[in-house]
Amino acid sequence: MAIIEIKDVSKSYHRDSLRIPVLENITLSVPDGEFLGLMGPSGSGKTTLLNLIAGIDKPDAGTITVAGDEVTRLSESQLADWRSRHVGFIFQFYNLMPVLTAFENVELPLLLLKMSKKQRQEQVKTALSLVGLAERMNHYPRQLSGGQEQRVAIARAIASDPTILVADEPTGDLDKQSATEILELLDRLNKEFKKTIVMVTHDQRAVEKAHVVMHLEKGELQ
Repeated sequence: MAIIEIKDVSKSYHRDSLRIPVLENITLSVPDGEFLGLMGPSGSGKTTLLNLIAGIDKPDAGTITVAGDEVTRLSESQLADWRSRHVGFIFQFYNLMPVLTAFENVELPLLLLKMSKKQRQEQVKTALSLVGLAERMNHYPRQLSGGQEQRVAIARAIASDPTILVADEPTGDLDKQSATEILELLDRLNKEFKKTIVMVTHDQRAVEKAHVVMHLEKGELQ
């Protein structure tokens, strides 16, 4: 069964009177439990496609359905609620709050959900244990290595048990060893926990973990 269905999606940006096409008639079906790698040169539309799947942006034409919800029909407030329940985000530069501990960073998105404080704390601890940072939960980002910061970011992404994980260059800012560890963690989330992952990457090692690799060239899937 497909967890993500994209049909005839196009997206352009406008700069003054100039229309800049980014994606043209993209159709893509991602099965539940898939690990999809998206590759392509800079400016090919990879991050735009990721943002559309995650409900951060809306297409000019076409439909996107994730876990049975037609994302393209949702209002901004409905989208915010939908994202908090269904999408876990992993970014290249971690996007952690420097004034919050690892625990508090992971807890942050859970504050948007209806759950008790005890349940929230249990989910944070479970997520941090899963990424191997149970001992570092009271550390601040500045006290962690880059690889550890990315692990905290992954714990934050999975704490709400989202339907899909979207990762934008998750190893792009890491050294070789840390990158390998992060990729093994994503691989484990996919295999053991059946998480559907859509990952944008330039990293050949990252591509090797993906089940399916697709290339975007000038706004078209190859």
